[in-house]
Amino acid sequence: MAPSKDFYAILGVNSTADDAEIKKVYRRLAKQYHPDANANDPVAAEKFKEISEAYNVLGNTEKRKQYDEMRRYGAFDGGGARGGRGGGFGGFQQGRPGYTDFQNVDIGGGFGGGFGDIFSSIFGQAANKSGGRGRVPEQGQSVESTVDVDFRTAVKGGKVAVNLEVTEECGTCGGSGGAPGSTMRVCGECHGRGTVSYSQGGFAVNRTCPNCLGRGQVPSKPCPTCAGRGEVRSVKKVNITVPEGTDTGAKVRLRGQGGKGTNGGQPGDLIITFNVLPDRFYKRDGLDLIASVPLNIAQATLGSKISVRTMDDKKVAIKIPPGTPSGKTFKVKGQGVKKGDRRGDLLIEIMIEVPENLTEEQEQMMKDFAEAGGLKY
Repeated sequence: MAPSKDFYAILGVNSTADDAEIKKVYRRLAKQYHPDANANDPVAAEKFKEISEAYNVLGNTEKRKQYDEMRRYGAFDGGGARGGRGGGFGGFQQGRPGYTDFQNVDIGGGFGGGFGDIFSSIFGQAANKSGGRGRVPEQGQSVESTVDVDFRTAVKGGKVAVNLEVTEECGTCGGSGGAPGSTMRVCGECHGRGTVSYSQGGFAVNRTCPNCLGRGQVPSKPCPTCAGRGEVRSVKKVNITVPEGTDTGAKVRLRGQGGKGTNGGQPGDLIITFNVLPDRFYKRDGLDLIASVPLNIAQATLGSKISVRTMDDKKVAIKIPPGTPSGKTFKVKGQGVKKGDRRGDLLIEIMIEVPENLTEEQEQMMKDFAEAGGLKY
């Protein structure tokens, strides 16, 4: 995509044309020069590519606004640009393919940066103030992981150690991809831009250069540690604080604990999703804890006292009235899950156990008991 092209001239519309007119003209031209209608015609194919590039900018409100601002300063041919090479805003150096003077020019008036920054936002290229060759700082990889947490740790809070695999800048080559002592040369595939253009469905699409991996340069000898990729996979051990009252699905974001940034960029974040493991004794319902306590028939029938241990390792005594049915719940206030300034209750659920094997004497006693209640066996 040549930055000095006048997209209005390519579509043959006035710079004051509205969106509907631009779309109408684009559709007509695209139909006229489409490769399917012009087989084996390289001129038509190139024309179609130019038309698509122009509409990609002028058909987008934000991109068109930024393009018009650059055009107003004379950065494009046909838009008030001054001719010549290197002359003010209108001139472009033609020395190296893909590099232009506007990448180094700052304009005032609160415009928010140089032409290189604006051009980057329009065309999706990582242009920078050094002419597009250097690598810009990039934030490190954000890492997401699911961590299993013991039930009691989730309720009471604590820490868990997690081993995470992250992508980091290679320590041997510093991210350049070159072996120590090797020299760097401009990538022959992308000519130092770091991106290459592919034709996809009649449109030009920019992709990271597969030869230099977006760096714009290739080493004379690849780094033996990372095989020229500039990145390595490593295991990072992190201690995660589990907040009090954590439930399954809760997330925490640890700033700067993800992958290491490249070229001086900030590290990424670590996003943890908790999965609370079940407990053999307690269940949870919101902020309430539920504990199932088994009783035999005699305890439930005649009544008794039981002792239950809370999550805080305290013992509480529960009086079971005579004739308590299975499923009856007793509440111990304030002994549930604590979260902030709220705290739930401990619910003691009675489960009556029926004996499976009786001696002859026990069986006869149960029959006598049943008959006394009017049941026959």
